[in-house]
Amino acid sequence: MPDSVLVAYGTTNGSTARIAETIAEVLRRDGLRAEALPARTVGSVAPYVAVVVGGGLYAGRWQKDARRFVRRHEHDLAERPLWLFSSGPLDPSASERDIPPVPGVKKAMQVLDAREHVTFGGCLEEGAKGWVARMILRSGKGGDFRDFPAIEAWAARVGSQLVGVAGRT
Repeated sequence: MPDSVLVAYGTTNGSTARIAETIAEVLRRDGLRAEALPARTVGSVAPYVAVVVGGGLYAGRWQKDARRFVRRHEHDLAERPLWLFSSGPLDPSASERDIPPVPGVKKAMQVLDAREHVTFGGCLEEGAKGWVARMILRSGKGGDFRDFPAIEAWAARVGSQLVGVAGRT
């Protein structure tokens, strides 16, 4: 998809994928060409004029596929408009205040000159993979804390900044 926007994401249980798909959907609704893809499947960012990268937060770090994507494509990401998002707090805190990026994401923001980072609430529900996820669920701390109106508003803001950068459909 030449002249389009890539929304790459790292997810373990699918919550971050749904956020990325929502962001791409809003960008398309605003007239941009956009696609959401798992970060591990992206071979090159060369066809894209801008990139949004998101990762689920696990123990204070971005999900491994998001971390690897940023390292693997560091040079190309630094040459195009870039936004980052995280998903993870399993409480309403992300809807109540700005949550700064975790240290690894903050470093990536600086190295790549990312335009913005936002943290959205996460989602952890029955059937989630991983020992830690199961422990969290057993302790009663799971749930869906994604704020889709806030996600859509942020995506629209990204889209407004991209007008004239990415090709229109």
